[in-house]
Amino acid sequence: MRTMIALLLAATAAPAIAAAPTLSPQRSAATRAMFEKIVNMPTVIGRHQTPAMTQYLADQYIAAGFPAADVHVMPYHTGSATTGEDDTAALIVRWRAAGTPKARPILLMGHMDVVEAKREDSTTDPFVLTEKDGYYYGRGTIDMKDGITGVTQALIDLRAAGFKPKRDIVVLFTGDEETNGIGAEKGASEWLDLLGHPEFGLNADGGGGGVLADGTPVGFTVQTAEKTFAGYTLTVRNRGGHSSKPRKDNAIYSLAHALDKIEAFRFEPMLNETTRAYFAARAKMEKGSLGNAMRAWLANPNDGQAADVIEADEKEVGLTRTRCVATRLFAGHADNALPQLATAMINCRIFPGIDPNAIQAELGRIVADPTVVVTRNDHYVSSIASPLRPDVVAAFTHAVTTLHPGFQVFPEMSTGASDARPFRVAGVPVYGANGAMVVVPTDFRAHGKDERLPIKSLDENVVHWKLLLSDLAGK
Repeated sequence: MRTMIALLLAATAAPAIAAAPTLSPQRSAATRAMFEKIVNMPTVIGRHQTPAMTQYLADQYIAAGFPAADVHVMPYHTGSATTGEDDTAALIVRWRAAGTPKARPILLMGHMDVVEAKREDSTTDPFVLTEKDGYYYGRGTIDMKDGITGVTQALIDLRAAGFKPKRDIVVLFTGDEETNGIGAEKGASEWLDLLGHPEFGLNADGGGGGVLADGTPVGFTVQTAEKTFAGYTLTVRNRGGHSSKPRKDNAIYSLAHALDKIEAFRFEPMLNETTRAYFAARAKMEKGSLGNAMRAWLANPNDGQAADVIEADEKEVGLTRTRCVATRLFAGHADNALPQLATAMINCRIFPGIDPNAIQAELGRIVADPTVVVTRNDHYVSSIASPLRPDVVAAFTHAVTTLHPGFQVFPEMSTGASDARPFRVAGVPVYGANGAMVVVPTDFRAHGKDERLPIKSLDENVVHWKLLLSDLAGK
């Protein structure tokens, strides 16, 4: 069997079509109209707009000729003490192949909800799609309503063009990926019959391409692994007292010292099949000290100093190891009292295959203070990587090189979490396969200020998904 790296190099060498296909003016206008409609819906937990977006998309599929019996709006409840509670919904659409397919369905995945954004923190209104300076600005433009639009418009276009899939294509758009991920958990369990027990999934919330600000290609990635999301709480309790009588045993100081230790700690660098292939490809492109560090680490995985250089780069941060960071603090009960309680939320993104319980134990060893109690905030199990499928790699590479001749394609491990995790755990391999291209790292603005997508990437992503699905469901 060929190695992953050899397979990727062979796939990348596939010939590109000379003239890249484009959308017609009519289809481009329809794509922009859908994108504007859904970006303008504040599908944030607590705003109650996700069910409305779900119904809007369901109506678009039905209007395009998908049988109403195969379009399902799935209401469900989501929430926790941390995120709050909300009623949301998922969308399931099944495009059935004629006759008896020889292969199980392909699952197309994405999420409709977005992270909150405040008007006063943004240059433009985050919930009004704004076209400016060659970009679409708005919450969800890259995370991930571009993918929702790309998948939906691609399927509508393929159906209108008379495409006949040789296997079922099933869509699952969830409504709480940014909070609790209950929709994905349901999809990987109680909704599997509706989804047709898919053979594999393509996630629009992963993959994509990039160029540097000077136009130098960075390449396109297909996401084959992601880190495990896990939350932990550090808790310090104290008998407290009057603030005029300070003592050495102070809950806030104990917590602060523990956080200092976690900030300074570096988990052991690790390589897996996905990241080794990723860095092998990146090392051929990267010059200077970063490229040298990549080559040194690949040659000697025990070279922690080289891994640290890679980890310090904004484009590569989180790819060499487990990372944990403090995200929330709470302490004290009165201005004139010694604190009786101090807590901190620690968010960890754990290397695939590592048990989150082992990280809990490691945090306890790092803190090394019996007054600081480390507890878990969730029940998530370890993410696992998807095996690299030659058909997915070939189809993704064909789509990329058709639209972007000369760009390399390589696998990627995402540092963030997605709806792919419960499916991978349930035995359904998932591949992040979106086709949008951004300027890196300038456009890495998901969850942040002034989220934006290059205008040309919206249409290109529709074409990307049409090419991808034509290869995977039409041959």
